[in-house]
Amino acid sequence: NIPANATWAQDGVTIAGGHGNGDATNQLYRPFGLFVDDDQTVVIADNDNHRIMQWKNGDTTNGQVVAGGKDHGNGLHQLRYQLGDKNGTLVAGGNGNGNGLNQLNVPRYLFVDRQQNVYVSDNENHRVMKWNKGAKEGIVVAGGQGEGNALTQLSFPTGIFVDTLGTLYVADFWYNRVMRWTQG
Repeated sequence: NIPANATWAQDGVTIAGGHGNGDATNQLYRPFGLFVDDDQTVVIADNDNHRIMQWKNGDTTNGQVVAGGKDHGNGLHQLRYQLGDKNGTLVAGGNGNGNGLNQLNVPRYLFVDRQQNVYVSDNENHRVMKWNKGAKEGIVVAGGQGEGNALTQLSFPTGIFVDTLGTLYVADFWYNRVMRWTQG
């Protein structure tokens, strides 16, 4: 819990990258999203290197490529990995660019819940999709009613979060708002 009167240091500390853009293990090229796990390992979506990088707590010199890094594309060596696997498993989209329930159009962020369902902010389709574990098609869980600022619409959604009650929070980029959808 963070107290209401908490303060933060004025100066930040570089914990990953910081050596110019590039594809060396001490560099990032347009990092887009990140996650910090319980042991303070930072996992970063290194966007323009088409890879996922991992930095262990305290190691500020070099990260480790844990997925991708083999250029852009939809090959099974470029997506989801189980620890020790050589090939990944397709978990969302993968059927070309489009607005079908098995397609995405500029996916921006994802969230994986405890049941291993995958939520994706489908940016240029103005919706958030949910893929239940093992599903071949997603379900529209927010937006999907065209681009706009009505309460049923999104406009270029980006960041997403699903809490333990299944409530979905969406950063709606174009209309400068955060939307909330309750489950059900």
